[in-house]
Amino acid sequence: MDEEKLLELAKYKMPFGAFKDRLLIDLPEHYLIWCHQKGFPSGKLGEMPGAVYEIKLNGLEYLFQNLRG
Repeated sequence: MDEEKLLELAKYKMPFGAFKDRLLIDLPEHYLIWCHQKGFPSGKLGEMPGAVYEIKLNGLEYLFQNLRG
């Protein structure tokens, strides 16, 4: 994943629901797992939380350490 995509992920906020306005990288792991099990929506809204899920699953949260919005 390139730096531009990481920057976009680091600043993107959840647009709706219980976690509205929370940064995707700060979504609780249990919520990302639930979304993964249910299936992420198509398009950018599904791709971005899907990427955060994969990053957290693989213990790569440190990638966001200096990129927080």
